[in-house]
Amino acid sequence: MPELRKDPVIGRWVIVATERAARPKDFKHTPAEAQEGECPFCTGKKDPAIEELFSIRNDSNRDQWDVNVVRNRSPFLAPSGELWRKGKGLYDLINGVGAHELVIETPAHIGNMADLEVPQIDKVLSTYVQRMRHHEADPRLKYALVFKNSGWDAGGGRVAHTRSQIIGTPVNMKRVKEELENAKRYFEYHDRCIFCDIIRQEQELKERVILENDDMIALCPFASRFPFEVWIFPKRHACDFYTLDGTARTSLAGMLKEILLKLKVLLSDPPYNYVIHTAPFRRQNHKKYWATIDEDYHWHLEITPRLTKVAGFEWGTGFYICTTVPEMAAQYLREAAAR
Repeated sequence: MPELRKDPVIGRWVIVATERAARPKDFKHTPAEAQEGECPFCTGKKDPAIEELFSIRNDSNRDQWDVNVVRNRSPFLAPSGELWRKGKGLYDLINGVGAHELVIETPAHIGNMADLEVPQIDKVLSTYVQRMRHHEADPRLKYALVFKNSGWDAGGGRVAHTRSQIIGTPVNMKRVKEELENAKRYFEYHDRCIFCDIIRQEQELKERVILENDDMIALCPFASRFPFEVWIFPKRHACDFYTLDGTARTSLAGMLKEILLKLKVLLSDPPYNYVIHTAPFRRQNHKKYWATIDEDYHWHLEITPRLTKVAGFEWGTGFYICTTVPEMAAQYLREAAAR
C-alpha cells in the first residue's frame, strides 16, 4: 500500500508509491541530440564579447583559466540600475535588478561534473564561495542561488559541457523562505536546529544514509520528492554556505563527486539538477531580520535526478509522487560502484 510521508522541514506531504517499487533499470531517459559545431565553453572558444566576471587561473599557465565565471548572455535579471519598489493597486512591483552568472567548470570538453577530478570540483565550490561573498556586498541583493542543470531533461541544453549558474535576487526565494520559517518555528519550540536533529536521527537509523565523512553526510530524505533524491549536509552546524572553509570544502568536493558517479553508474548517466540552499544575506540595518537564523538554519545541497515527470496531480495539489522508496534508493546508492 502507498505511504504518505510528511517532510519535517517544509511540512509538505509526499506519496511514496511502495507498490511500484521502481528499480534503477526501470527508469529510461532519452539523451539530447549532440550540439553541432564547436562548443562555446571550451578553452579558447569563449565569445570575447561575453563579460568575464571571475576566474581561477591555472598555476602553471596564468593565461589559462581552470574555472571561469561569465555574465549570462540572456540574463533573467539585469546587473545595473537602482532598485525600486512600487505598488500598482493590490499588486507589488520590483524592477528586475540582480545577477545572473554562468560558471564554466572546466576548460576541457567534459559533459558531467561526475567526471571531473576532486581538485577541480573543489575549485568550482571555491568559485561559488567567492561569488556569494561578492553578491553579499551588493546591498540590492537579498539572496544568491547556486544551481546546476545537467542534461536536456534537466534544462541543461544540448551543449554537453559541465557548467552551473548563480542568480542573485532582490527578494528571498519562496522555497527557501518556507524552510527558513519552519526551521525558525522548530527552533523556538525545541531550542535545536531541525536539520541537525535530522542528521543525528539518520546517523542512528542508518536506513537512508549513503555516504559519510568527517565533515559531510549524504542521505536520501525521508519524504523524497523524486526517486534517488540526495541531500548533502555539513555535519558542523552552519547557515551560510559561503563560510565553508578549505578542509570542509574539499570533503564536500569528494563526496559530491562520489554521489554523482554513483548516480551516473546506477542510473545510466541521468539528467539531474542540484541546488544549494543557504541563508539569505543579512544587513546590519535589519537587526531583527531572521534573528535566530545563525542557530536555526543549516545550509545543504539538494540533488534531484530527472527520472520522472511532474504532471497535473503535482501541479494541482503540491504533492509529489516518489516511485522509489527512499530506503531502497539509499541502499542501491550505497552498493553502487563509483567509477
